[in-house]
Amino acid sequence: MKVEKISELTTNRLSVYLRCLNELSAKGIKTVSSDDLAKRFHLNSAQIRKDLAYFGEFGVRGVGYYVDNLRQDLTKILGLDKPHNVGIIGAGRMGTALADYYEYSQTNFSVVALFDTDKAKVGQKVGNVKIHDIKKFEELVKKEEIDVAVIAVPAQYAQDILEMVVKVGIKAIMNFAPIPLKAEENIKIRTVDLTISLESLSYFLAQPTGENGKIMKPIAKNRRIKKK
Repeated sequence: MKVEKISELTTNRLSVYLRCLNELSAKGIKTVSSDDLAKRFHLNSAQIRKDLAYFGEFGVRGVGYYVDNLRQDLTKILGLDKPHNVGIIGAGRMGTALADYYEYSQTNFSVVALFDTDKAKVGQKVGNVKIHDIKKFEELVKKEEIDVAVIAVPAQYAQDILEMVVKVGIKAIMNFAPIPLKAEENIKIRTVDLTISLESLSYFLAQPTGENGKIMKPIAKNRRIKKK
């Protein structure tokens, strides 16, 4: 099995499966079949089996999956069996909200530092996370062993910040700036654009619905220009 052939959609689904298994484990459920897992959490049983098959054989005929064993396997596959230290660049509303959220979330991601250019913010804390001058970014990446960076700055600064992040060796980046960023193939960037998501919802609300409540297919308009 070659890791590069595994799509991002597949790894996203593995994360969903792990969340579902965590819930089953909390309820004391020891085994589960792919069909039962799909029914409980509105998933696709064939897709579950296909996704897991990329990484080996996990099910037992006549039993299904042992919940705790599969949880451990998926945790290792997703690299969640070790902690990750996160540095957030941008101590505005988004950056501080993320720092506050992850301080209390039960994950293996820990925000260890916030960075900003605003001298008035430097030295302050968001919970237990200190805001540092962006000039100390490289120093603190090494000191705090930061391996994940979050970019939460205005769009016009995001590409420059990305280049700074990549220069110090960080390869995993989450981008909240509303702009696509460019980097080499060995750098993984996940962009979260809230505006695009909201506009997609707006499109859904703008569509006409039929008597059964389903969205009607829009009628294509002929915009062909007649020759004079």
